[in-house]
Amino acid sequence: MKVLVLTGPESSGKSWLAASIQQTFGGVIVGEYVRHFIEQHQRDTCYADIAPIAQGQLAWEDAARAAAPHLLILDTHLLSNMLWSEALFGACPPWLEQQLLARHYDLHLLLDPNAVPWVDDGQRCQPQLPQREQFHQACRDWLQHHQQAYVDIQGDWSQRQQQALTQVDAWLHSAQL
Repeated sequence: MKVLVLTGPESSGKSWLAASIQQTFGGVIVGEYVRHFIEQHQRDTCYADIAPIAQGQLAWEDAARAAAPHLLILDTHLLSNMLWSEALFGACPPWLEQQLLARHYDLHLLLDPNAVPWVDDGQRCQPQLPQREQFHQACRDWLQHHQQAYVDIQGDWSQRQQQALTQVDAWLHSAQL
C-alpha cells in the first residue's frame, strides 16, 4: 500500500486533486474529518475540539489503512490539525505530532496558495493570501524538518492537476520497480 498525502493551506485544491488522482489511479480517499465535525456540531471549533477532531481523522485513516488499498489518498492528515490548532488557539496537544511521526506516509503533495482564488465555503477562515502563504510555509518547514518526502504543486488549476497527476504517475511507477 502506498500512502499519498495532500497538504497545504485551505482553498488550494486538495480535495479536488484527491478526487482527480483517485479517478486516474484508483485507490481510496480519506477526507477531512474536521469538515464532518463542523457539519455535525454546527458551530465554530474550540481548543477542546482539537483532540476529538484528531482522533476522528486518525480513525478514518486507520479504517482505510485496514482495507489495504493499493493507493491510500489522504486529503489531509494531522499536520493540518496541528497547524490549525496553533494558528487558532496558540497551542496544540503534543500527542498529535507524536501520532503523526509514528505513521508512515510515502509522499506529500504540498499545494501552494498562489495563483488560485480563495473560495468561501462557510468553513474556511483565511481569505488573505499572506495568511495562507504563512500556513504553506509552516507545512514546508515541518516536512523538511522531519525529512518527509514532498513535491511542490503550484500554478493555476490546470497546471496543478497536470503536475499532481504527472508526479503521482512517476512516483507510482518508480515505487513498482
